[in-house]
Amino acid sequence: MSRMSRRVQALLLSAALIAPAAAIPATAVWADDAANQPAVAAESGKTTINLLNFNDFHGRIDTGLTVPFAATIEQLRAEYKDSTLLLAAGDNIGASLFNSSVQKDQPTIDVLNALGVKASAVGNHEFDQGYADLTDRVIGKDGARNAQWDYLGANVYKKGTKTPALQEYSIQNVNGVKVGVIGAVTQETSTLVSPGGIKDIEFGDPVEAVNRVAAQLTDGDESNGEADVLVAEYHEGASANEDPKTGEPTLADQESASPVFKEIVDQTSAAVDVVFTAHTHMAYDYVDAAHADRPVIQTGSYAANVGQVVLDYDKASDKVTYVKSGNVPSVTAPEGVKPADFDAQLAEKYPTVAKVKKIVDAAVAKGEEEGSKKVGSIASSVTTAFKDGARDDRASESTMGNLVADSLLDSLSSADRGGAQIGVVNPGGLRAEFCKTGENEKCTLDADGNITYAQANAVLPFLNNLWTTTLTGAQFKEALEQQWQTTEDGSEPSRPYLQLGLSHNVSYTYDPNAPQGSHITSVTVNGEPLDPAKDYRIGSFSFLLQGGDNFRAFGQGKDTKDTGLVDRDAWIAYITANSPLKPRYDRRAVAVTGVPAADSAVKAGSSFELDFSKLTLTSLGVPAETKLTATIDGTEVGSAAVENGDTAKLTVTVPATQAAGAATLVVTGETNGTTVTLPITVAADATEPGTPAEPGTPAEPGTPDASQPGQNAGNNGQQSGQNGSNTGSNAGSNNTANGQNNGQNGALATTGASAGVVAAVMMLLLAAGAVAIRVARSGNAR
Repeated sequence: MSRMSRRVQALLLSAALIAPAAAIPATAVWADDAANQPAVAAESGKTTINLLNFNDFHGRIDTGLTVPFAATIEQLRAEYKDSTLLLAAGDNIGASLFNSSVQKDQPTIDVLNALGVKASAVGNHEFDQGYADLTDRVIGKDGARNAQWDYLGANVYKKGTKTPALQEYSIQNVNGVKVGVIGAVTQETSTLVSPGGIKDIEFGDPVEAVNRVAAQLTDGDESNGEADVLVAEYHEGASANEDPKTGEPTLADQESASPVFKEIVDQTSAAVDVVFTAHTHMAYDYVDAAHADRPVIQTGSYAANVGQVVLDYDKASDKVTYVKSGNVPSVTAPEGVKPADFDAQLAEKYPTVAKVKKIVDAAVAKGEEEGSKKVGSIASSVTTAFKDGARDDRASESTMGNLVADSLLDSLSSADRGGAQIGVVNPGGLRAEFCKTGENEKCTLDADGNITYAQANAVLPFLNNLWTTTLTGAQFKEALEQQWQTTEDGSEPSRPYLQLGLSHNVSYTYDPNAPQGSHITSVTVNGEPLDPAKDYRIGSFSFLLQGGDNFRAFGQGKDTKDTGLVDRDAWIAYITANSPLKPRYDRRAVAVTGVPAADSAVKAGSSFELDFSKLTLTSLGVPAETKLTATIDGTEVGSAAVENGDTAKLTVTVPATQAAGAATLVVTGETNGTTVTLPITVAADATEPGTPAEPGTPAEPGTPDASQPGQNAGNNGQQSGQNGSNTGSNAGSNNTANGQNNGQNGALATTGASAGVVAAVMMLLLAAGAVAIRVARSGNAR
């Protein structure tokens, strides 16, 4: 059967299938060396291909970690000794452990060379130090190659063209079968690395690029490359882990949750036989029944698993048949065996693992020499946000994010370092925790809470320069709105929300239910409401201030300066100067709804309800908030218990005696000190004593009326004057004059009542205005 007929058959099968794809659990089982599978299947003409894959290795060079990972690869390779192909899906380097990063990831490159990686997609972290660093140092020039595998990026183009900036595909010969590997990186890469390092290249649609190259490799033209089996390596993926026991979420569930992943699954050419994914650090293994049983797999991250897909290829019919797939966990040391001893045992069994161990041991020794120096300590845990026991919930505020933001403000506030007024941190830049061993599997500090150079470096491993830039208040508010993420074309990325860390002098309130672009309801800087027209100096990483992570507003700043400081060096200096580090537990982002409308005032004596949520940070060691108390000008006006440390409904009753005009509502968290300050406008109660009543309807002029006592008095006076003429003109004249004066005064009194009401109404109209909200932070010590 020709390749074209095989692909047509796959398309017809796809159209016929309506059931959702089944989740296939890991089925890979290691074989003893003596029971190696044959490279050629029993059926004549069939060749078995054993594809091994990993993703997001991120320089995991350490004792008890790298060697077991290598041994797992060698054991899986031994199942099909002569027909195994080792591949990767990107982020092999970058955001690495100290043992690798201190040597610019050269130990990682050496390990992957020793393991015999043949091809890998580039990941976004391959561009951390720029395109030139990737091509000139990591890959190396022809004749002086560093990485010995093919680094692939079919959707990486020279700026303004469709000219490939990297190798697009690799053809690997496996027992006479030509396996084509096509690599593509997430289209978000331009927002995930420092723009200055990639100014001469751009990133296109990964699926379009894979399909274009797949068509080229199956068009029958040997001159432009041909392949019998096609593998797509996407550095992009689904947003959740698959439960290997239940198979949930299903492939269909994952597609529903991520339009980007859905495009990969549904739109990748039927000519592609296997889809490996990456980037999201999730582990899953699906067989897509809707696309001819095509495997779709990701191995998680950090050397935790090795992915395996086994295929049979029939050369006579040009047919690829799925055999098995799975994520195989890296081997672990038996109970009671030390990691170093386990490494030695594995090295004795496999020559390749022995080479890896030698590289790792040298890197660890160098890392220990540089990294074991103490730089500070903690008083309490400082971590990223945790969710379901796992670190790095980038959608939530954290003590680590806020502490790093404080360090940026401290490091960059002097005039010679840019004069920063606000420190800002993107959550993806935080890669480790400060917590004592035993609190969580990710906690590595000793029992005294000491921080070493290596541990400090692990938090900020990217070696970004520190920059400052100037934004208007309006631009800074826009940057906060961009936490609700959209790409430049308005689509939603794979991480739809990213929570910024902010220095302690900045806070804001937001409505989580508001439409896009309207979430932020107030911002406070140094205790004052944000001025939209005022300039504010921002300090952060070069990555973020160039618009990274879709925070395009930061890239619009003016007078941008490179301080010349590297984030690691400034961070370690801050730790040393401020140890023991004490985290702040108050929130800098407060979710609150029910705030009085901007075009209305709050009446004295009236009540309104505020709904709060996410009141307690989810970092390790943060106590649950218990109670909120509201005051106006020092008088308590309401309180509410906090349910589960998270939500509260607070009824605020404005005192009936509250004077009309501006007032300040302060809501304080009893446990963690979060303080929300709401400037409000109070309107006087209409029934308040002393408020003039509406005047009655005036009687016709000259008609006596009880509502016009002055006029009656005047008439009576005139009558008295007339009567007085019989007894004396002076007395009558005086009485007449007095009566006229009384009448005039009475008329003025009537007019005065009307003017008072008008004035009161005017005061109400002038007083009514937008209710600005600002959050003032408590003065907790670091």
